Amino acid sequence: MIMHQAVKLRHIRAFLDIATEGSLTAVARRHGITQPALSRTLAELEELLGTVLFRREKRRLILTEEGALFRRHASVALQSLDAGAAALRPGQGGGSIQVGILPTAASRLFPAVALRFHEVAPETVLKIETGPHSYLLRLLREGGIDVMIGRLPASEHMAGLSFDHLYEEEVVLVARAGHPLAAEEPRVVLAQSDVILPTEGALIRRRVEDYLASLGLPALRPAFETVALAVGRGILAGSDAVWFISRGVVAEELDRGAMIEIPTGVRFLSGAVGITRRQSARPVAGLELLMRLCHEVQAQEGTPRT
Repeated sequence: MIMHQAVKLRHIRAFLDIATEGSLTAVARRHGITQPALSRTLAELEELLGTVLFRREKRRLILTEEGALFRRHASVALQSLDAGAAALRPGQGGGSIQVGILPTAASRLFPAVALRFHEVAPETVLKIETGPHSYLLRLLREGGIDVMIGRLPASEHMAGLSFDHLYEEEVVLVARAGHPLAAEEPRVVLAQSDVILPTEGALIRRRVEDYLASLGLPALRPAFETVALAVGRGILAGSDAVWFISRGVVAEELDRGAMIEIPTGVRFLSGAVGITRRQSARPVAGLELLMRLCHEVQAQEGTPRT
């Protein structure tokens, strides 16, 4: 059976975004259309394909078996079309995208996204900046980067910016494997160990300070301050220090057992991770593809445990 000729790219893009988000509301907002209009687009696609692509569970849209099958092929097809469009501009070298990556996305999420992007659009260069939130936010506002991937900026910094949510991620308390106080309560560990806190300018610093206050340790003085994996990993490996850091930064270390987590048992250390960009920015070739791949990679790898 040949796909109906009335199926358009807008149908495919809407379907893929709905499959990633599981919500009509979020996708309609991103596309700048009403939810009823998006619902009609989805209904048109299902009618043209002759199958139901989603089922509703509570307040989310979940892919049916047929929907999941179509998604795999549609995603590859759309990526091929994007790559074909980029290949038509060989004289431009495909251009480049300036991307700012905060530490929480630098170790696991973005490397996987970057590799996928290179497979699909090899003519486009990803120029990657890393650094603290204040530095990358300034670059974003000044046009030094096109997009910033990491934690949601504070509300007072969001004027003129938009945020595309990817997942929720927690701040964890970690130590080296074999830490002598690993079985103790966090308050005991923190009172008897050198502590590494996120730097003053880090988005997660306030949450950690709130947690310390809840334990009766508001005046705890850190031995070190960093959000850099190489520095924190080295200090933990050579001492009995403990470190408050976003899970994404140390996910690989936790997975391979080089670090252990000391459970805090609280929920308010979690926060949103996603894509921040300027609302009035000029269109950048390949940026929509990069954003879609961020959602697809996250959906495939699953939301980090919180």
